[in-house]
Amino acid sequence: MTKYIGAGGTKGGIGDFFIGLIMFCSGAYLFLQSIIVSSDFSLGFALYTMNSRSWQIPITSGMVLIPFMFGIGMIFYNARNFFGWLLTCGSLAALIFGVISSLHFSLRTMSAFELLTILVLTFGGLGLFLKSLREYA
Repeated sequence: MTKYIGAGGTKGGIGDFFIGLIMFCSGAYLFLQSIIVSSDFSLGFALYTMNSRSWQIPITSGMVLIPFMFGIGMIFYNARNFFGWLLTCGSLAALIFGVISSLHFSLRTMSAFELLTILVLTFGGLGLFLKSLREYA
């Protein structure tokens, strides 16, 4: 029984493995560096809206903090209070979801050369990496 020393326990090339991994990581790094993240989150920003046939109520992030404060107070008064934990965890989850849903992602302006470099590094590196994991005949 022969033991393979190649990448992933196969007869694949270790050089292709590391070159592909380095290329993929650098291309993914350059791609993530070119993404701009912005947010319009504030305490007056409407996270959710409650709709009915005749009215619409915006629920702001400041309103989400009100049950959070009551829940914290209930927990400090009695740590075994289930309703206090429910209020605190629910309003915290709603606040985190509201912050994440208010994020906007966009690509910065770049030249065609930069974009092609990112694509070649990312997908060429991925191809070399995956090629090194299969066995050579």
